[in-house]
Amino acid sequence: MANEENVSIAEIRDKRRRRLLNGLNIPEMVGVEIGPLCWPLVRRSDGGEIIYVDHTDTPHLRQKYQDDLHLDINEIVDVDAVWGLNTLHEAIKGRYVDYVVASHVVEHVPDLVTWLTELAAVLKPTGEVRLAVPDRRFTFDYFRPESRLPEVLASYIARARVPQPYSILDYCLFAADVSAVEAWQNRINPDSAKRHRTWQGALHLARDAFENGNYHDVHCWVFTPRSFARLIADLCKMELLDFACEGFCDTLHNEFEFSVVMRRSREHSYIADSWRRMEQAASNVTPEIPFWRARRKLEELRSGQDCRQITPRVCGQRSELDADEPLAPPPGFDPREYLVANPDVAEAGVDPVAHYQHFGWREGRALRLPAAAAVAVAVGANGQPHELTSTGRCSADTALHS
Repeated sequence: MANEENVSIAEIRDKRRRRLLNGLNIPEMVGVEIGPLCWPLVRRSDGGEIIYVDHTDTPHLRQKYQDDLHLDINEIVDVDAVWGLNTLHEAIKGRYVDYVVASHVVEHVPDLVTWLTELAAVLKPTGEVRLAVPDRRFTFDYFRPESRLPEVLASYIARARVPQPYSILDYCLFAADVSAVEAWQNRINPDSAKRHRTWQGALHLARDAFENGNYHDVHCWVFTPRSFARLIADLCKMELLDFACEGFCDTLHNEFEFSVVMRRSREHSYIADSWRRMEQAASNVTPEIPFWRARRKLEELRSGQDCRQITPRVCGQRSELDADEPLAPPPGFDPREYLVANPDVAEAGVDPVAHYQHFGWREGRALRLPAAAAVAVAVGANGQPHELTSTGRCSADTALHS
């Protein structure tokens, strides 16, 4: 994370929480938070249900960070789901959620496209992804170029599970100690800024990742608000993603991050327009530009707020613009169990997978009966358990194994 010198860390975290959770009816929702560590955006005391997800379990996280002076390992939250080599949907046991939030996580993921796709796969039809993202211009990524589409696609094609050599080299060679306040005051000296690594160290880590597949945690991706909007728009144009930008909070004076609200949509033109609006709404006025303070103040006065609703959809409310289908049936989807839980579908004789994808997902249909009810349904008139045939009708010829 960026150097937070001269800025109240508690104030930054509180403001981040207010921005990212604005409009969410937390007590009535189920959500996922990725990588909360000691500082969850959504607290269990907020009500509703929050599923904390990380790359490993709580004991291993405490072991990993035991020598880190920036956090108290006893404050690390209890992780509910481990997102390791499995998919996120598998990690949360095939559930769908109202929202996914992640603060300063997206820049670390080796395969950006697959990561965002997995977030999309766990959302309900009205679900949203809300991200806090570091702004390159005011962090230790100050000297790094913004991430380009070919780099993102290369990691996607490689199905990268660890940061790729290019990302490691770019980070190690150019990341430097930079304070957000100094960046805003245009007091960064390229010659005196202390780099995080030597070129020898950079080559060593990149070789280790390439030859041994070892994981070295770096910022794989580097963004400004405008570059983020352009990149996601390009990925949507290529039909690798179907997220629209629903809301956007620009990087404020003396701060180092922006936030984005994303929601799936079936309308390609709507998606493209939403990212175009975010790009236009993002300020490009920085300290390198003459009279930047006056120009930025004028922008703030015109907009009236730092967080902007980009599109007309309302959080949690259904819209004709919503995506038609889930990206895939949830892990463990059993057509027979779906028909038992939805007898009207069985009566109609329609294909359960097709029904779920086109209707059941949007209607919030149950995937299966609760365990006790399922046992009652499966027991035939003679007291023997039966299973369903592919038509959804109970067959006395095929007994379930108990």
